[in-house]
Order: sequence, then C-alpha cells, then structure tokens
Amino acid sequence: MTEPQVWTLIGVFAAGMFGTITLVSTMFLRTMQNGFDGVQREFDSVRGEFRNEFASVRTEFGSEFAGMRTEIRALHGRIDHLDRDVNAIYHHLFGIDRG
Repeated sequence: MTEPQVWTLIGVFAAGMFGTITLVSTMFLRTMQNGFDGVQREFDSVRGEFRNEFASVRTEFGSEFAGMRTEIRALHGRIDHLDRDVNAIYHHLFGIDRG
C-alpha cells in the first residue's frame, strides 16, 4: 500500500468515526430530550391533579364551615332562649320584680 492510500484510509476512517459520533450523540440528545419532555408532562399532570384535589378540598371545607356556622347560630339562639327562661325562673323563685 502506498503512502497516499494510507492517508486516504486514515481520512475515510476519521470521517466515519466523526459521523458515527455525531449520529450517536444526536440520537442520545433526542432520547434525553424526549425523556425530559415526558417527565415534564407527568409533572404538569400531577400539578393539575393536585390543583383539582385542593380545589375540591377547599370547596368541601367551605361547605362544612358554612354548615357549622348555621349550627352555631341555631345553638346561639337556643342559648338565648335558655338564658331568658333561666332569668324568668330566677325572678319567679326569688320574687324579684322585673321593672
């Protein structure tokens, strides 16, 4: 083999190696990017699910607190009536005039 043929083979081999490295690195980067995109989509999905769940919990707590407020107001009315009745009994038993 002559010297120009050796240099030609070295050039062809170098070009082939450079092309192979370029192809493998491009495929690797695309695979990694697709993986990262998949993870990002999954995080976005989980974030949406959490938002929906927290919104439903917030709605449930709001309705439960509204129910509690209603019950407390009803209890407050009963306590007012009980206070009035106890005062009436107190005045009746001890003979205190209200006027």
